[in-house]
Amino acid sequence: MRHPDFPSLSAIVLALLALAMPVFAHADELQVPQLMRMLAQNKSDKARFVEKKYIGFIDVPLFSSGTLSFVAPDRLEKRTLKPKPETMILDGDTLILERPGKNRLSLSLDDHPEVAAFIESIRGTMAGDLSTLQSFYTLKLAGSAKAWQLTLTPKQEKLNSIFEYIVIHGSGADIDAIELTQRDGDHSEMVITRSGARQ
Repeated sequence: MRHPDFPSLSAIVLALLALAMPVFAHADELQVPQLMRMLAQNKSDKARFVEKKYIGFIDVPLFSSGTLSFVAPDRLEKRTLKPKPETMILDGDTLILERPGKNRLSLSLDDHPEVAAFIESIRGTMAGDLSTLQSFYTLKLAGSAKAWQLTLTPKQEKLNSIFEYIVIHGSGADIDAIELTQRDGDHSEMVITRSGARQ
């Protein structure tokens, strides 16, 4: 016979299940170090992109499209094909901009820290470089390995005065979209589609 001062066995089991439920509910949540390890396994990647830019004084978004390629640890290429050809090559600490009929522009990221911080939001994520990302941004991750969202909020005052945050969407080790929200209200969205096998 159960003592009146003690709970029943069923009550104890229910209480234990209630305590365990938060653990079960969050068991599949992805953590930042885990995501970075997944991304760091990518040695190279090629993809197509379509980008929409919303600018305050223009009624319709501006579209551009082209290809992206990444080779670990630090080479990133963005080749815009439409509406006008343009190539951006990031190799180590050197950024090169090329346009047909224009002079080739080369600059060192060491001389432009705010540009470096912005570029590392993309390259650092693709490379799974947690320490570099954390040096420039506060990271907030939501979702699971199948569908995650990484929000980067700039730490540097100069960069923080230009834009509010960058949101990177992905699935597994793939980056599927990048959104940038600026302080002046302008906004851009880039959708990324894989065009070849990952190495």
